[in-house]
This record gives sequence, structure tokens and C-alpha cells, in this order.
Amino acid sequence: MKLIVGLGNPGAKYAQNRHNIGFMAVDRIVSDHGFGPWRSKFQGSVTEGRFGSDKVILLKPETFMNLSGQSVGEAMRFHKLDPADVIVFHDELDLAPGKVRVKTGGGHAGHNGLRSIHGHIGPDYDRVRMGIGHPGHKDAVPGYVLRDFPKADATWLDDVLRGVSDGIADLVAGDSGRFLNAIALRVAPPRSSTTKPKPQPVPEPEPEPVDDRSALQKLVDRFK
Repeated sequence: MKLIVGLGNPGAKYAQNRHNIGFMAVDRIVSDHGFGPWRSKFQGSVTEGRFGSDKVILLKPETFMNLSGQSVGEAMRFHKLDPADVIVFHDELDLAPGKVRVKTGGGHAGHNGLRSIHGHIGPDYDRVRMGIGHPGHKDAVPGYVLRDFPKADATWLDDVLRGVSDGIADLVAGDSGRFLNAIALRVAPPRSSTTKPKPQPVPEPEPEPVDDRSALQKLVDRFK
């Protein structure tokens, strides 16, 4: 069993914030894969489903970002899961918009949601780092992450969320490479070549040899 967590802040006010891309990811998974409706549990919203033989629980903590670990820890203890069974989707300032990476363990890099989860279950869980870019200065970070994605980001954001949904079964099965490839195919699909091959010149026919022998010479040559 896997516990898939999307990080964000609850309420319509925050729904389209950059900080809520984790919520967006799990919402897309639920919508595309026909999971049941969200219900309140573990200080958050939960739903359950399967990818093949793998049972999964999806969780959106509703404690606000800074206390996300309370909800994650409660769900993990209830289902008797280990940190290795937890996958957390979150926004990542240190990746360019549209870039996604998978990481296991390590520090929280100042992300308040991860900081809280570290405090409740330790660092040894999987994270899906979803790039949102950096505003350029650390003092601008709070305002940046709590602002909505601009309309100009709509295309790549939709591509990333579709890719996450496409590849989630592979991630649950432990194949992060195929998961990331599914995202790449949405964000930067291979393009078929529209360049036609240059036509090859048609060789001119060889000229017929000219027989300039005299009639007598031809007759002689026949009896050689």
C-alpha cells in the first residue's frame, strides 16, 4: 500500500497558488483514474483506489502547509505504513517551471510542508519535486508561492499534471524512470519530421554505341 500526499493550502483562496501544485497533482490523478469522492479523515481529505494490484490512499492535508506532517503522520500510523510507503507531491523553487524530479530522503530545503513532515515521520520518504521556478530573491519567495499561476503557465502546467496522471501507476510500482518519461512525453513530445527528403537526380541513360564499321568490315568480323 502507498500513501500519496499532495501538499497545499485548503480553500478556494489558495486553489490556484503555485504552492498548491501538489493538491493539483492528486486532484488530477483522482479525476483521471475514477477514484471515489474525497472524504474528511486524518485532518485532511482522503480517497482510495488501485493501480493494478497496488492499493493506494491519496491524501490532501487540510492543516495548512506548515502543519502538513500532522495529517501525514496520522494517516501513516493508522494504516501501519513505513516512511518508504509515502510519496509526497510538492512545489519546488529550485526547478524550472515544467521540470519534475523524484527524490528519496534528504533535507527539506526550507519547504515548510516538508519540514513539518520531517518532524513527524522523518526524512526517508519519496518526494515528487514539481518545478515552479524561483522569484530571484529569498525575500520574494512567500509572495511568489502564494500567488496564482499566471495564464501564461497554463499550457505547461496542464501538460505536467497530465503526465503525472499518465505515469502514476509506474511511480507506485517503483519505476520512477517510466513515471518521469510519461511527463516528458506530455511536456516535450517527440515531433515527426516534416522535412521531405531531397529528390535524387535520375541518371541519364547511357548513349547507344555507334557502329561505324563498313559493311565489308562487319562481314569479316563475323568470320573471325
